[in-house]
Amino acid sequence: MEKRKWTGKTGGSFLGQWGLIALLKFFDIRVGYALMSIVIPFYMIFSGKHARAIYHYFRRQFHYSRYSSLIWTYKNHFAFGQVILDRFAVYAGKRDIFDVEIVGYEHFLKLADGEKGCIIAGSHIGNFEIGGYFLRSEKKTFKVLVYAGETQTVQNNRAKVLGRNNIHIIPILPDMSHLFAVNVALQNGEIVSMPCDRHLGSAKSVECEFLNGKADFPIGAFALATTLDVEIVSIFVMKTATKKYKLYVRPLTIDTKENDTKSEKIERYVRAYVKEVESIVREYPEQWFNYYEFWKDC
Repeated sequence: MEKRKWTGKTGGSFLGQWGLIALLKFFDIRVGYALMSIVIPFYMIFSGKHARAIYHYFRRQFHYSRYSSLIWTYKNHFAFGQVILDRFAVYAGKRDIFDVEIVGYEHFLKLADGEKGCIIAGSHIGNFEIGGYFLRSEKKTFKVLVYAGETQTVQNNRAKVLGRNNIHIIPILPDMSHLFAVNVALQNGEIVSMPCDRHLGSAKSVECEFLNGKADFPIGAFALATTLDVEIVSIFVMKTATKKYKLYVRPLTIDTKENDTKSEKIERYVRAYVKEVESIVREYPEQWFNYYEFWKDC
């Protein structure tokens, strides 16, 4: 089956996104959810490969029936629409309507107060971006690696809201200059957040057993952690109710031996991360937002 890489760009024109922010200033977000629930079936029909990839995800990775997979595909699209609307609600100044429970916050605070830099391993699960609106490091600058092709509306609002928490954006660029910026930030003892379930230009990866299939996961963040001897944690921000999220901070630890090579340590880190991803996806299967054929045996 032909694979298609997901660009990660939020849908909608500049005017449409600006209008959505304006509406959310005055209307309860639940109105948006209700309207979206009607539109989603039509979106699923016209989105083609994206909807099929998620349908296959439920059929092959969870072995759901055809009917159940179709229902779960709808649930997935509805969940994705909710997290997008939630981001725009924050852009509209409604950050305080959300209640976020943080599990493992002590792990983040320990790294934020330490002298060394550290890496936060993100993923396209739940609402990772909104986590940045609720995590704050008083001591260290926080750098976030993000897709550079977003609309100007999203880029401007994201930068404004994140900036209030001392978080600065590093755009992912075709010339790979973002890797230099990440390296400098880590050497300066800063926190760097980067997605670890999609390739950022490097083809290097580790094949892992993941949710009843085989998938490649990039080594970039884990190679940096090993080379620069910095700690790494995974963070997942999962929607649990209309206006509630649960943010999980999970340290990635590996068993090492004296004669381990660098590549062996990197591979162990990747597999530790994948184990955490699988654990959270099994708990929240509808919040998997990689809209392409992710598994190698598709």
